[in-house]
Amino acid sequence: MKYSYRLIRSGRKTIAIELSRQGEILVRAPRRTPVKEIDAFFERWEPWIDRHYDAWQEKVAAEAAFDPTEEEIEELRRKISDRVAYYAVRMGVEPRSVKITSAKTRFGSCSPKNGLCFSTRLIPHSDAAIDYVVVHELAHIRQKNHGAAFYREIEKILPDYRDRVRLLKNEEKTK
Repeated sequence: MKYSYRLIRSGRKTIAIELSRQGEILVRAPRRTPVKEIDAFFERWEPWIDRHYDAWQEKVAAEAAFDPTEEEIEELRRKISDRVAYYAVRMGVEPRSVKITSAKTRFGSCSPKNGLCFSTRLIPHSDAAIDYVVVHELAHIRQKNHGAAFYREIEKILPDYRDRVRLLKNEEKTK
């Protein structure tokens, strides 16, 4: 075997492989599954592990290389403030606060008290992608989940939001 893994046994019925955010390979298996069977499963899935582990390493390297300047952060702060003000009026919502953070796992968030946070990871993204993230977070002021009503709120403002989601994901891959 090329990789090592951490085995987690539970009451589940199938074997599964997972790559954690920290890059640890986890194998989840039913309690009574023989180790030989788990190892065979793991070896069959090594090509999947190769692809995902390589992608994880690239992502970690890209995150380590991303070190925005104060000017870039300030420019993002102005841009986000302007876009939040513009879209909040159009959507008829009022965020309690708007902050820029260094969050690594998400582009934005909305607190239960309607405080919005946006990540510096948005700096290299296009205005169209940033507008989607802004509208997405503002929609959480009305809808605190990702149900159908939530996406209807977004679609009222950005009928092309699906294209913008794809744009955001594609830009993220190329950054």
